[in-house]
Order: sequence, then structure tokens, then C-alpha cells
Amino acid sequence: MTKKRKEKKKKITHSLCLHTKRADGYRMKWVTEYTFRNFLESITSRFGNRKAYSVFGDGEDKFISYNRLKWSAEGIGSYLMEKGFRKGDRIAIMGESCPQWMMMYLAVTYFGAVAVPILPDFSSRELQQILTESGATAICINSKQFKKAESYINEHKIMVIRMDDLVHVPSLPEGYSFEDAPGIPLKDHNLNHKLLDSSIPEEDDVASIIFTSGTTGSSKGVMLTHKNLLICADESSDTYIKVKKGMRVLSILPMSHCYEFTVTHLLCLMQGLEITFLGKPPATTILMKAFRDLRPHVILTVPLLIEKIYKSAVLPTLRDNQKIKKLYSNPLTRWIVLKTVKNKLISTMGGCIKFFGIGGAPMDQEVWDFLYRCHFPYALGYGLTETSPLVAGCGPKHRMHKRGYIGKPVKHDSVILLDKNSEGVGEIAVKGPNVMPGYYNNDALNKEVFTSDGYFRTGDLGFIDKQGFLAIRGRVKTMILGPAGENIYPEPIESLINNMEFVQESLVVPGDGGLVALIKIDLEAMQEKLKIGAGEVKEEAEKYLLKLKKAVNEQLSSFSRISDTELQEKEFERTPTQKIKRFLYNRKKNDNK
Repeated sequence: MTKKRKEKKKKITHSLCLHTKRADGYRMKWVTEYTFRNFLESITSRFGNRKAYSVFGDGEDKFISYNRLKWSAEGIGSYLMEKGFRKGDRIAIMGESCPQWMMMYLAVTYFGAVAVPILPDFSSRELQQILTESGATAICINSKQFKKAESYINEHKIMVIRMDDLVHVPSLPEGYSFEDAPGIPLKDHNLNHKLLDSSIPEEDDVASIIFTSGTTGSSKGVMLTHKNLLICADESSDTYIKVKKGMRVLSILPMSHCYEFTVTHLLCLMQGLEITFLGKPPATTILMKAFRDLRPHVILTVPLLIEKIYKSAVLPTLRDNQKIKKLYSNPLTRWIVLKTVKNKLISTMGGCIKFFGIGGAPMDQEVWDFLYRCHFPYALGYGLTETSPLVAGCGPKHRMHKRGYIGKPVKHDSVILLDKNSEGVGEIAVKGPNVMPGYYNNDALNKEVFTSDGYFRTGDLGFIDKQGFLAIRGRVKTMILGPAGENIYPEPIESLINNMEFVQESLVVPGDGGLVALIKIDLEAMQEKLKIGAGEVKEEAEKYLLKLKKAVNEQLSSFSRISDTELQEKEFERTPTQKIKRFLYNRKKNDNK
């Protein structure tokens, strides 16, 4: 490329950035104000007829442009205000990810009302509890989820909008299902600019209340402001992910998950990308077809996806193919295997992957180590719903990675460690513009989680090295106190167990005689490999656990060793974000925490 063409390209790229410097020191890159109203107007003015959203399998002609996103949001907002909704009113949104989900969210926040995103995996009981606690007076819900809310809707007479086609369904006539019930279309409703302009949100107004269902069993309403969410996306846009016009984004996680909403959607819409929804549950066959046909450049996922790919496609090759095993065990020839597998992984994902974001849960250490060694373009993120969500992370460039570390804190965040032990490990606390103002209607909990000088206590244990890289060591509440006061972190032990053959997953919990490992074994794989009958496999699995315990304990310090193992025959109970509910599995009889 000539010098003149480079300068021209640089100039065009720069013209898309706003780079407005504010009095409070923040340099805004993609918006001029941190409100969803300004966000929508900004992306529309810059990207207009460009594709914003599509659904995989719907065809090239079916897409939502940036202009259509704005017109629909304004139309729905006008209708809601005409029906009496005003700034601060809570409106729930529940359904699988789709363009209509985002249209509804932008409509609600456009005039300052508060969106209450609800994970589609929540049960009917949890949904009704959230509707009650939030005081929501309307719900946008898709046909698939409607039954969960029907009794609450009938009892409390709240307004219902069908997400499938954004139609207000005032009542359910006899003989009609919710899916085909007649109603009033909203997205093309006449715009009432005068009414919309009478209710303009401000940066510190609450935009979302997100109810989390944690591993401790308690549910909390996290209040996030317009500024919390938008500054997190804006500040991450060139620190962690640098995109170009024409890059394709594949969305597979629920939009009600803050991680997916902020980093996939807000960040990529700020930069004019086209986002394609998978449109179906991410089964392997569907994902592979989407990778092959769409050839995405950007995808965000949880560790489980890459761990499944590693265990099904990479690990058997490294372990069972003698030629490859020999090459991989030799430091001089290992790079050949790493390069080959890396290329195969990228090819499997369509061949264009530039940013494979991983977050939402801890990643298996062996998988993490392999991705690092082969220079796969993975990016890591650590955070919580309470931090909108990013606290720290790294981009896909290998120079940004450091083994065992998540990355560096996001710009404008101050991250400190509280109550550090002799190893320098302490509770991660964060203060910054992306940190929530507090939990909804829970003053007691707010006093507990914020320090006197305004730092939010994450409940996670971490270590910060001299270069400022952050490593996660575990959870404060999952940390187990050893017999002589040692701090035992179950997550690294579980990682060792999970990398043993036949193990699907595990959980290490305190027991009266020491640590107990609950281990889920792939009995079908064991039966097939050992060539034994169905009646013998459970007994064989019990014997295998004894060998496993010995092998794992050889790699652990004396106070971290497992004293007992249990075969976990049923699936572990999980939260809607797929984290195991640890509090249900404590084996210590005199410890009910």
C-alpha cells in the first residue's frame, strides 16, 4: 500500500471516531453523550442504511438497518408514552436473542424508562418474583416464554407486548394462542416527537435493572445507568477489540446477559458492524453450519464452547495419535503441531476469526495454556453484572496475553486488593464509571458490598503482578479454610480433575474429613473404550475415581489434597447463566453457609 493510500485510509477511519474530550476527563470515542438516546441517534447518523442485524438462515434480503432500528425504537417509545409510561417506569423484557429484543430495549431507554432484562432460562417462579420485586408494569415477552408469565399477567393486569412481532396484545381472545392473538403493531407506530422530547434521559439515570441468580442462591437486582453500560463499551472499543468495516459478528449468547449485551452489541453497533443472531440454541451442528456459511470475524462465548471443541477435537489427537504425540512432546517440533491445530481450529470456525472473546466463567487451565501456546486469537474478559461487566481483560494479540492472567484493568477503573494474605492474594475491589450505583431496594446489601471510600467488593480473589496484570484465584465464598488455616481454592483443583480422561466436570467442596470431589464421569465413553457391559460401568467408574484421586493428589500441596471422591450421577444444578449452585453440594454437616 502506498504512503498516500495509507494516509487516506487513516483519515477515513479517523473520521468515524468522535474523540470528544469532556470536562470530567473521559475521551468519548463513538458517542457524544452516554445515554441510549444519544447512542441510537449517533449510530444512525453515521451508519444509516448499513445492516445492523440479521438472523442466520433468514436470507440476505431480511435484515434490520441502523435506520430501521431507530425508527422502530422511536415508534415503540411513542406508543408506550401515549399509554402513560414515563421516565423511571420499569418494563421487563424476556425472550431469546433477536433484533426485536434490542428494538424494545432501545425504545424503553430512549425516553428514560428502565428495562428489566430477564434471562430466558429463568423459571416461572423466578420470573414472577422478578416482576414483583422490580415493580414492572409491562412485559415484552416472546411466545415461547409466555406460559411462564401468563398467570402473573392475568392477576396483575400488566401490559403485554409480543416480542416475536412487537405487537401489543391487550387480551387473549377465546380460541387464540398468544402466538397468533390479534393486537396493535408498535414498531411502525406514528412518531410523537413532542412527547418523546418531553422525557429525555440523563447519563446517571438507571437504564437497566438486571436480576442475577447467583451460586449462593440469592437473587439481587443490579441497577446499571446509561453511563455505566455505554462507557464500558466505548472504552473497550479500541483497547481490546479493533474492528473494520465489513467485519461479521456472530451472536450466540443471551442478550439479557450483560457480557453479551455490552461487548457484542453495544460495542459493535458503535462501530457500524453487522451482527447476526444464531436464531437457535447453539447445538454443535448448527454452530458448525453458521461458522461455515457466515465466516464470522468476531464471536463472544463462554469457556464451555472452546473447552468442548478442545476435548472433542484437539485432546484425542494429542493423546491418541502416536506420531503427533511424539512431535508434541519434543520442544523442537511442538510448534509444528501447535500451528497445524491452530489453523484447523480457525478453519473450523469459518477461517476468518480475528476476535474469539471468552468470559462469563473461569476457563480450564489446560485449554487456556494450549490457546496461549498456539497463538489462537482469543481475548479474555473478567467482570460482573455489577461492573457492566468488564473490570479487566486482554485483546486477541499474543503480546497482550500473559499466562495465568486475565489482563489489565479497563481504563478509568481503579482496581485494588482487600485483605491480602501473605501470598499477595486479596479480594478484588473496583471503583470506576462502569460500577453500578447499587442494588435495587437493598440498602443493607449496598452497605455490605461497598467500602467506605466507594470501592465495590467483587467477592472474587485475585493477584496483581508488578506489570499490573490481574489473575483470578477463586471466590471469597468458595475459598475453603484448611485445618491449619490454609487458604484452599477449589477452582484449580477442579481444573486438574476435569482434564482427566472420562471426566465431564467436577466440584470440590468441604467435607467433615477434608475435601470431597464430586465428579461427573462420561459413562458411555468409558463403557465404549473399556468394552464392558452397561451393568459393569458404574462399578468400573468407582474404581477409576480411586486412581484419579491418587493421580490428582500427586500434583497438589499436602493441605489441598482430596480426601474422598463421589460419583456424581445426575447433572449439577445450575443458575440460568450455567454456573453450578455450589451451596447445594456442601458435604460439611456443621457448616450451613
